[in-house]
Amino acid sequence: MLGDDVSIGPYSVIEDGVTIGSGTTIGNFVTVVSGTSIGENCRVFHYCSLGEKPQDMKYRGEDTRVEIGDNVVLREYVTVNRGTAAHGITHVGSNTLLMAYVHIAHDCIIGENVILANLVTLGGHVEINDWASLGGGVLVHQFSKIGKHVFVGGGFRIVQDIPPFILAAGEPLRYAGINRVGLKRRGFSEESRRNIKRAYRWFFRSQLTRAEALEKMKTELAAEPAVKDIIDFISNSERGVI
Repeated sequence: MLGDDVSIGPYSVIEDGVTIGSGTTIGNFVTVVSGTSIGENCRVFHYCSLGEKPQDMKYRGEDTRVEIGDNVVLREYVTVNRGTAAHGITHVGSNTLLMAYVHIAHDCIIGENVILANLVTLGGHVEINDWASLGGGVLVHQFSKIGKHVFVGGGFRIVQDIPPFILAAGEPLRYAGINRVGLKRRGFSEESRRNIKRAYRWFFRSQLTRAEALEKMKTELAAEPAVKDIIDFISNSERGVI
């Protein structure tokens, strides 16, 4: 089903059972497989592959899908694979930018306003929260989770969870401060940024154990919503935190 003012370039293949929202532009040599939905006002550049079978040996042809939100830009050669029986869907949130050669594997959940730079590669079941940004060539291990407002430098590997609001860099990947510029741009107050910085100083750069640092956050910074987000993210981490 095609919405109003949809444009599809030469040699592109749009299979039956695809939904494309109004105002979306599809470039040349694009393949969109059945079970894929693309929102409104998206731009899909040339040679993208959306909704194809996952690169997962356990996939047995089950009925799964890909959902792409509104105002998403997918540059050349982006690949987004459909979900598997484990989750059923691969999701890309609205206002997200996927630069050239980005690969999003099966069952990934990408939030809104996310930026994945050229050659970012996600394993299966990766979760990336709103406003996160990954630099070029970043590799993300399957099942890893990335918190909101995170910025990861280019060329690094993510093999554990990254809690929200921070900069991450190095090999192995490690905490490199809070994402001060990004948080300021998005309206976080000076007090909120200061509280986030205090919380992470206790967690990453003090003599406290991580359990003690979390308890200190709960008792001394309980009124700060951003710190509650930090506590919840770390407490629910299954792969461990960088």
